[in-house]
Amino acid sequence: MNISIANMTGVPDYRDSFTKAVIKNVIVVVLSISINYINAGLIHTFCGNQIFNTNPRYILFVHLVINDMIQVTLTVALFIISYILYKIHVFVCCILILTALFTTENTPLNLACMAVECYIAICIPLRHAQICTIKRTRVLISLIWITSLVSVLPDLFITLATEPLDYFNTQVFCLRETAFRSPRIIERRNITYIVYLVLVWCIIFFIYFRILFTARIANRHAKKARNTVLLHGLQLLLCMATYAEHLVKQAVLQWLPKYYSDSLFVCYIIFQILPRSISSLIYGIRDKTFRKHLKRYLLCKISPQ
Repeated sequence: MNISIANMTGVPDYRDSFTKAVIKNVIVVVLSISINYINAGLIHTFCGNQIFNTNPRYILFVHLVINDMIQVTLTVALFIISYILYKIHVFVCCILILTALFTTENTPLNLACMAVECYIAICIPLRHAQICTIKRTRVLISLIWITSLVSVLPDLFITLATEPLDYFNTQVFCLRETAFRSPRIIERRNITYIVYLVLVWCIIFFIYFRILFTARIANRHAKKARNTVLLHGLQLLLCMATYAEHLVKQAVLQWLPKYYSDSLFVCYIIFQILPRSISSLIYGIRDKTFRKHLKRYLLCKISPQ
């Protein structure tokens, strides 16, 4: 991003050259369009086939895909704004940041729910249809959003309580640290991230080893489920790395201040873009049924009815 925001955050005043700025923005836009195009194909495939939209597993998956699309679109918009507009009004920045945070918090919770569904399907298959219903899946998705709201909205409430109303009419370089700048928010965020990390990873590890044990004595479907959960763990690792992003930025600022702008760009690609491209790989490519229908969409062919 354009790092001329020094006076606001203590970051050195380094601006990218015009050529470098264009290259970075082109890379980000191309990646985002590619990811969203594939994800749009996944959503189109899901909506156009009864076999998918009546399966709780695919419902959770398409919710993750939609969540990824919103996340990618918002972060790319913020990235471009940082170069074109530089500063925007605080109230606009708060809306964009809060929405991006909602989708960021949703991802690990959604992955944990998908892992639990996989565990039920493999380890207690006779009760899978009874436990994993469409109605319960929709309720679960609602609970994911409610949990994210409860986690993120205190940032806004603390800011409203500690900042004058005129603050929201000022202009800032739009980052979470500049929009929600109270030290209390940073402390609360660190606690929330630790809770998320411990809770979700405990679920992933428990489910992986239970499925691993089942795979030794069961069929190839259990082994495939084990690999799927392992990929969920990889995706979760990348998503949870977002929680350490600010620590990485601080370390780079301390040790390599002259390369801070380029380091932020690399962090953005690794922590924000890369995790959003894995969902399509897990189901769009590995799942034979999804791959069959998705290929028709990507090749602009009409799927058979």
